[in-house]
Amino acid sequence: MDAVSDLSTDPLTTEPAPPAARGPLSRAVLDALTQGAPGTALSPSAGAVEAADPYGEDLQLALYVCYELHYRGFAGVHPDWEWDPGLLGLRGALEGAFGAAIRAGLPAVPNGAAARTALDRELEELLREPRDARGVSHFLRDEATWEQLREYFVHRSVYQLKEADPQAWVIPRLTGQAKAALVAVEYDEFGSGRGERVHARLYADLLRDAGLDASYGRYVDAVPAVTLATVNLMSWLGLHRALRGALVGHFAAAEITTAPSARRTVEAIDRLGGGAACRHFYDEHIEADAVHEQVMRHDVIGDLLAREPGLTSDVLLGIRATALLERRLEEHLLGAWHAGRSSLRAAPGLPPPIGSSGSYGESAPQEA
Repeated sequence: MDAVSDLSTDPLTTEPAPPAARGPLSRAVLDALTQGAPGTALSPSAGAVEAADPYGEDLQLALYVCYELHYRGFAGVHPDWEWDPGLLGLRGALEGAFGAAIRAGLPAVPNGAAARTALDRELEELLREPRDARGVSHFLRDEATWEQLREYFVHRSVYQLKEADPQAWVIPRLTGQAKAALVAVEYDEFGSGRGERVHARLYADLLRDAGLDASYGRYVDAVPAVTLATVNLMSWLGLHRALRGALVGHFAAAEITTAPSARRTVEAIDRLGGGAACRHFYDEHIEADAVHEQVMRHDVIGDLLAREPGLTSDVLLGIRATALLERRLEEHLLGAWHAGRSSLRAAPGLPPPIGSSGSYGESAPQEA
């Protein structure tokens, strides 16, 4: 097989199959995309968005599918659906419900000088972990089985196989030092000019090393809405210029908190006998994100708010929304694992969930 044909079938870049619907909203979206041409009327019932749980499986999948048209799309779906007015209208309603739910779950965001004081305080708090913290990465380090660690890899694959792509939407919406510094962070995320070092590629290597499928979008059917919501947040913030400050806040929060959790995940991989590619992905983030958090705080946020101080509340919103959705995911994962059950969905056409009579991918190394 020549190099061109080999690249053309790269599972990381080929269009994934559309996922299975999870309710009337996602069914209406998927039926339109797979059975009709752009311009086809969508068929959710009147009031369907208002009646749906904004954090539920149906709404979150429908929103994820709408957003995914701006990334890789889906096999067999016409690319013109990306800008179909009817679909964009429905997406706007879904975003409205999602955004309202997020804001309702957060404390009131202050304005003016109070916002800057609150922002400085929360950025400092992100750098200090409580001594008694017991999050997902602590569980992985100390207690997880190999199957639970691989389950975690599956959850994170929905974002990590397009790592830093949602954040790239904000680049043309920044200027000056904030723009230059954020591009420098993204340059590292995208491999510093080397395709084999792109972080999404490193995660694909991790999945294969763990006996999992590295195909883009392969595990969307397996992850629950609580996982999709963390990815939908990035797309929602990134695709709206009005939310550029919130996207910067989200990106800063992610970069500040990644290095400590990555270090614990390396320890989990070592304890459970994981392979070199599994370890390499997280090693890369220990080193890179320790630098990135300083750049994001001082050069990106600092310069952005010097130019546009009115965005301070939005930066704070992005930080708090990220924490809210990550906390919901953490509660789901730990709740399932402490109860001795899988945190993944049983999805048609997928192997049995981890923790049942089978598992995703090939056999795993023995626990140390």
